Amino acid sequence: MASQRANAARLAELLDASVAAARVAADYIRSRTGDRAALDVREKQPSDFVSEVDTGAESRIREVLDRMVPGALVVGEELSPTASMTGDTVFVVDPLDGTTNFLHGFPAYAVSIGAMMAGEVVAGVVLDIPHGELFTATAGGGAFRDGQAMHVSPVRTPSRALVGTGFPFKNLEFLADYVQQFERITRARSGVRRAGSAALDLASVACGRFDAFWELRLAPWDIAAGLLLVREAGGRVTDLEGRDIMPATGPVVATNEHLHEWLLDCLRA
Repeated sequence: MASQRANAARLAELLDASVAAARVAADYIRSRTGDRAALDVREKQPSDFVSEVDTGAESRIREVLDRMVPGALVVGEELSPTASMTGDTVFVVDPLDGTTNFLHGFPAYAVSIGAMMAGEVVAGVVLDIPHGELFTATAGGGAFRDGQAMHVSPVRTPSRALVGTGFPFKNLEFLADYVQQFERITRARSGVRRAGSAALDLASVACGRFDAFWELRLAPWDIAAGLLLVREAGGRVTDLEGRDIMPATGPVVATNEHLHEWLLDCLRA
């Protein structure tokens, strides 16, 4: 019993730190929306942008996490993407998921923070910056949207499903396969949407706005928080072979569970 209380307290600590860091970063990002045209922006690779807002947000996240959880490691998309994810406590951070959307004023971008212990994601936060929605989860503790319990959708029929996706805009070697997948899913008369933020797409699966989501290549910081949101909301997150995944670079298939085998069949056909 004492160990259970200690574990629950630790998860609460990690979640509180993640929420605090996400709020600080979101406030900073909002403060920079008025000078988008003047921002220093560079291309990491074709069609993949990073701005001074991304790095500024990540620096602020690090300051909060270092203060609230001393000794924890931070793996961030912009400042430490190659850092080891091995450690007792590791935060996997995307300071601004949806940078291109932010730079264009398209309201779909978020802060994503996943906390890991012993290689498992145990707390996750996705903060929708334009709309202020806060999605949270802890391992075994359920998933919440603005403090209210959330669950994946009950949809079982593909023709009634709304499916999120991400185009392979950085990895054009996947484009031909993706186009075929897109056609098969569209022919099943599902609605398909692409908003441009994987963290928000996974949060949308978790709260039932999307019934399913797939993307052929995502990075650990894209999914660390979102995969826990989906699982704690009753859904399923795997690779294309149906194997459960942890934060890593590769394909992601997330559903309300009812549609998982159908979506995998479409993607592998």
